[in-house]
Amino acid sequence: MEERSGDPGPDTKDVFAALAKKRVYIETYGCRYNFGDTANLVEVLKRYGSTCVPSPDRADAVVINTCTVVGPTERRMLRRLAALREKLLFVTGCMPLVQREAIFAVCSPVIISPDAIREAYRSVQTVAPEHVGIVQIAQGCLGRCTYCITRTARGQLVSFPAGEIRKKVRTFIEAGAYEIQLTAQDTSAWGRDTGQTLPDLLSDLCSLPGNFRIRVGMMNPATAGGILGELVDAFESDRLFRFVHLPVQSGSDDILKRMGRDYTVREFEEIVSAFRRKYPDISIATDFIVGFPGETEEDFSRSLALVGRLKPAKVNVTRYSQRPFTGPFEKKDFPDSVKKDRSRLLNAHAEEQYSALNLPLLGTTVSCVVTEKLRAGSVMARTASYQGVVIGQDLPVGTEAEVCLKKDRKYFFMGSPVSRGPALSAMAGRDE
Repeated sequence: MEERSGDPGPDTKDVFAALAKKRVYIETYGCRYNFGDTANLVEVLKRYGSTCVPSPDRADAVVINTCTVVGPTERRMLRRLAALREKLLFVTGCMPLVQREAIFAVCSPVIISPDAIREAYRSVQTVAPEHVGIVQIAQGCLGRCTYCITRTARGQLVSFPAGEIRKKVRTFIEAGAYEIQLTAQDTSAWGRDTGQTLPDLLSDLCSLPGNFRIRVGMMNPATAGGILGELVDAFESDRLFRFVHLPVQSGSDDILKRMGRDYTVREFEEIVSAFRRKYPDISIATDFIVGFPGETEEDFSRSLALVGRLKPAKVNVTRYSQRPFTGPFEKKDFPDSVKKDRSRLLNAHAEEQYSALNLPLLGTTVSCVVTEKLRAGSVMARTASYQGVVIGQDLPVGTEAEVCLKKDRKYFFMGSPVSRGPALSAMAGRDE
């Protein structure tokens, strides 16, 4: 592993003391987990008398919460850090956990460990009155994916206590959140280190009082498959959005084996089929990596074919880039032109599936609930299967509505309310 060089910065208490009573600008990149870290950091800084400001120009100090999942993101992080090096600069997220030397080559920041944020937050436990609450349920994973730098950064699986998770969910509900997003590097691995399972946790959370829905974050098919029956049954609760994010990464078993993904295409499709048999309207999101070392045209064609069979509601396509501490591979990397071509083809094929899924829904009326305000005069509502519907009205979060779907925007619909129910309350203070 790369030697971690440079000044490691002050100890945990001194890190936050250095930000005390300052105007702080925070910039966050990457996954929902990182955004969860930022939300926790904001609450910690409030305890230290700090205030958050919307731009670095108005700040006494700047915090960059970094991501380094792929090469282009790493380069973007380094450019951003170099641009802010004259500021009182703090860096957190995955990058300082694995690439501290690269950071100190372009700037001289104070490092804030994500673990330090989590530890400091334990004595705070407040949340901002957000419409969408991000709740971290575990850190690290059980995977051995040969392309992934995040497993090096975040380490082995550590499941957070169910009681701690339950308390935070309830705090968000009482603060007015309707949508609760559970996040981890692999949510379906929760409890594997403590003798519990994700369905156990979901059952517990769904018993909380109040009006809310939970969106379960990314699940690795390798861990979801081991709890499949119980997991599918858990989604019977109307507290859960009928939405699953299962990154398959390739439609080729040969490539999956090289990736260290620990499942086959058939096993992945069996997981999807199990959900769809019970919930025909469930939304399936997935991820693909294109241009992985050794990916032949035949391998790539299998990914295209899988998208056609899967008919997903969302596909995230990433061009492979070798990361530190991954591989090594005996195959040469592909030229960027090959990766770009495959990425464009796969994205275009995915968009064809979105159109096929969305076309029959145009002009129909669906039930949904307003989950967040986008801007003045515009809100996002979600159906039970997490289909996004943008409504051009200032409706309160929690408002139930029957909405006519007017326009297809591929990733969401534009809709107009036909009728509205009451705004839902968080039922704060009700005893469990």
